[in-house]
Amino acid sequence: MTAEGREERLVSTFATLADALTTDYDVLDLLQLLVDTCAEVLNISEAGILLADSHGTLEVAASTSESNRLVEVMQLSAEAGPCIESFQSGRAISVPDIQQSPSRWQVFVTTALGEGFQSAYALPMRLRDTTIGTLNLMRTQLGTMDDRDVVAAQAFADVATIGILQHRALEDSGRLNAQLQIALDSRIVIEQAKGVVASDLDVPVEEAFVRIRTYARSHQLALREVAARIVTREIRLG
Repeated sequence: MTAEGREERLVSTFATLADALTTDYDVLDLLQLLVDTCAEVLNISEAGILLADSHGTLEVAASTSESNRLVEVMQLSAEAGPCIESFQSGRAISVPDIQQSPSRWQVFVTTALGEGFQSAYALPMRLRDTTIGTLNLMRTQLGTMDDRDVVAAQAFADVATIGILQHRALEDSGRLNAQLQIALDSRIVIEQAKGVVASDLDVPVEEAFVRIRTYARSHQLALREVAARIVTREIRLG
């Protein structure tokens, strides 16, 4: 991507994220846009988001690939890794060399290296004292992230966080928790849809997800709506 193209995509994404402050929106689509943009315009390989449910338990809410999703799931299972530490501390966690990670992160290290990742960066999705999740950036090369990329990624995370929290600021917390839970529940339907498409078209799950996203965007439909209709066989991709 050219420097001009990168800047245009950054501006476009910020505008879309900012719209969530004043208009109705789908949380899942918002988060998927965030990770997709990070992977496309920043010097990273994959991106994902862990979001806390109504009980404060982290779950995978969006991811750019199955390999990245696996790394996040393993961190959740082991309750250890940069994502977990970033969420608990509310701080950005830089891991320039995954092999040099603390011993308590062994499950994360083994999984990440096995998927070809060499470095990572976890950013809190936080507004003042409220942390609702983390934005996780994975790289297949060693080293720290470029400062400009870090600033852009944190800005994405901040705007998305405000978009989720501020939009419902005048409503009770039960409504907010319900909205976040809907986003997490939607992931279950999307995983089912990926399996259906992968089986129907005999393609990898990775490719199945790309086709689902492409269909949703080309038809201007919410990702979760398309997924649900695929599962019920109202939509067949081919």
